[in-house]
Amino acid sequence: MKIGFIGLGIMGAPMARNLAEAGYSLVVFNRTRERAEAFLSSLPQADVTVAATPAEVAATSDLVIIIVKDTEAVREVVLGEEGVLAGGRPGQVVVDMSTIAPAAEQEMAVRLQERGMTLLDAPVSGGDVGAKEGTLAIMVGGPESALRSILPVLQRMGKTITYCGPVGCGQLTKLCNQILVSVTLLGVSEAVAMARRCNLDAERMIEAVRGGAAGSWQLANLGPRILSKDFAPGFMVELMQKDLKLVLEAADQHGAVLPATSMVHQFFNAAENRGWGREGTQVLARVIAQLCNLE
Repeated sequence: MKIGFIGLGIMGAPMARNLAEAGYSLVVFNRTRERAEAFLSSLPQADVTVAATPAEVAATSDLVIIIVKDTEAVREVVLGEEGVLAGGRPGQVVVDMSTIAPAAEQEMAVRLQERGMTLLDAPVSGGDVGAKEGTLAIMVGGPESALRSILPVLQRMGKTITYCGPVGCGQLTKLCNQILVSVTLLGVSEAVAMARRCNLDAERMIEAVRGGAAGSWQLANLGPRILSKDFAPGFMVELMQKDLKLVLEAADQHGAVLPATSMVHQFFNAAENRGWGREGTQVLARVIAQLCNLE
């Protein structure tokens, strides 16, 4: 199987690397060609080629995987003049691993189906660490038979692969994931601020609670980064904001009331207003620290 891979950012590059190192032949595309060339150079022993357009990726691969920034970027990659649809063929499976609007996935699925192609929406969770280690959680929407046909490929990138329902259900599941991630991170940020305000050893506090009911991925992985003031992005604030806007739009459409999500969205607004939009989401703790007069 030759795999087309579109999007070589913080998440995409290590995911594609895992596939190449597993022995798959890859044809890759990135909007910034220099990044694709750098990826190629980093894997001199692998079977990797660089395509000029998404259409060329589709025309020269059996399976197409996409992981790009947002809904409009996916639309352009799939439906644009030189997009996947233009180069695709009947029987081909396209897997969108970006996080975008569920309705957009449904729209694109119809367009691809007209060409005899199949779309799976399969957003991921686990950050840059999960992407590098191949331990991502992958949430899949679309025809279950298509998922079965490409499962070995997904297993090279993820540890937990869950079928969630028809097209769009993968994205809806990811939006629920982002509620949990962001609200939990706010709790971690407040706990660290509380410990510091009380002159408690915050590192020992995290060690004491991480193994109990308060334990979480956010606490275990981002807690130490917060304490060391490491705000390098595993997942950027501006991307989380994009996702939270999708959450709140879906909540409006379905009549869900999400007060905690709305509040953490505002705190991330404060982070962006301070110029921290391209920092990691753990910079949320710095916003809370400033509110507590800790810096």
